[in-house]
Amino acid sequence: QVQLVESGGGLVQAGGSLRLSCAASGRTDSRYSMAWFRQAPGKEREFVAAINWSGGRTDYADSVKGRFFISRDNAKNTLYLQMNSLKPEDTAVYYCAARNSYSVSRRASAYDYWGQGSQVTVSS
Repeated sequence: QVQLVESGGGLVQAGGSLRLSCAASGRTDSRYSMAWFRQAPGKEREFVAAINWSGGRTDYADSVKGRFFISRDNAKNTLYLQMNSLKPEDTAVYYCAARNSYSVSRRASAYDYWGQGSQVTVSS
């Protein structure tokens, strides 16, 4: 089992930046690929970004490409999402997720473990 806890959300003005963190605990000795998803009110959960175990491969949704950057520090068992040039449409609850696989995936159903979510609100 892996437990995931997100932090770093909050309220920011459009054009600003935030960095989300996701701390993993439990069976972190396995090779997990990880991802960020988000869910806005009344909408389905959507893929944001993913990273493989080594950090050598990343994938981004088109809506965030060039503005968001995913990274991980395996020594600290922590996943990050640096969000720049934020827009009101980025407002959502952001979730980190982990899957026991070397490869990344954009499908929420491919992930085995989820955090509780962190609210990000971008004001116009």
